[in-house]
Amino acid sequence: MVNPLEIKFDSFKLTDEQFYQLCQDNRDLRFERNAKGDMVIMPPTGGETGYANAGVTAQIWNWNQNNNLGIVFDSSTGFKLPNGADRSPDAAWIPLEKWNNLTPQQQERFLPLCPDFVIELRSKSDNLKSLQEKMKEYLENGTKLGWLINRKDRQVEIYRQGREVEILDNSQTLSGEDVLPNFVLSLDLIW
Repeated sequence: MVNPLEIKFDSFKLTDEQFYQLCQDNRDLRFERNAKGDMVIMPPTGGETGYANAGVTAQIWNWNQNNNLGIVFDSSTGFKLPNGADRSPDAAWIPLEKWNNLTPQQQERFLPLCPDFVIELRSKSDNLKSLQEKMKEYLENGTKLGWLINRKDRQVEIYRQGREVEILDNSQTLSGEDVLPNFVLSLDLIW
């Protein structure tokens, strides 16, 4: 198992511009930063996880194309959360109004907001506790609905504003509830 590499910056902090440029200069690597400014370098996913992640994103994309309610993002998209962290969920969605309120310059860079909906798909190299902490961070920064899909244990953790985490075992579908109206994610190909 290859774990993400965390680099602590106790005496030196990268500016947002420097971090953005570092990501642009190293497009084959996936970087995130926590709220303290420490950088996390995540290993690339394997074939199974990449396939599952593409399937998840495709399902959300197809739903959104039919409903035109927002914008869908893949795992390469960076979000600058209100707490200062830079995160890249495996899939994310924001309402069209949020997208339209961004300037063209903001749309080009890491988006200065927290997605309304996020998915984190646990790969074999992911630490479950770290992903759970990340999901809580999304909620604290404004996410309304989040799914942590744990393929290893065939579980889904559902994160919602103001509610306890709900855990589903071996579920075949997930509902987008009122955040993604009429969206149903099929987990058949994910498991």
